[in-house]
Amino acid sequence: MTEKLQKIIKEEIAKLPKENQEVINAFDWVKITEEIGKKYLLGESEIGDLQVETILVLVGLEEPDSYTRNIENEVGTSRNEATKIAEEIFQKIFIPINDVLVENIKKSEKMKDPKWDQNLDFILSGGNYSSFLEKRDNMVNTTPTSPLSGGTIPPRPDKGEVGRGF
Repeated sequence: MTEKLQKIIKEEIAKLPKENQEVINAFDWVKITEEIGKKYLLGESEIGDLQVETILVLVGLEEPDSYTRNIENEVGTSRNEATKIAEEIFQKIFIPINDVLVENIKKSEKMKDPKWDQNLDFILSGGNYSSFLEKRDNMVNTTPTSPLSGGTIPPRPDKGEVGRGF
């Protein structure tokens, strides 16, 4: 792989979300594409083209559906050979990377079963994330406090209720 191609690949991967970057960088997809290219007797420049097509799919610049056609056109193989190469790369690179990403998403889910009223509170609050916090049933002190002084907000004299500065 040329130095210029390595630089381009690093730049494109850097544009991805951090989680995706970590998975792609941890996976030795470059070596795998090299091995597959050699298996199918591709030359060095053809292997480079195969790696370019592979990274384009990995970073989302190309659709996986067009991968076989792109191998055929850009690498210069027959349709049959492009299909075999694509199938092998899907099995050894794309599917394992996808599986790791899906697993990471499942692990990072903090709220498995959000309640409908939390979603409604969130929307009505204009995006206040405190609506996702569990409400306490037995709060000791329900008198609002001033965030600046830490003291309680005095009642409004005209209404006899707690004033909130409105």
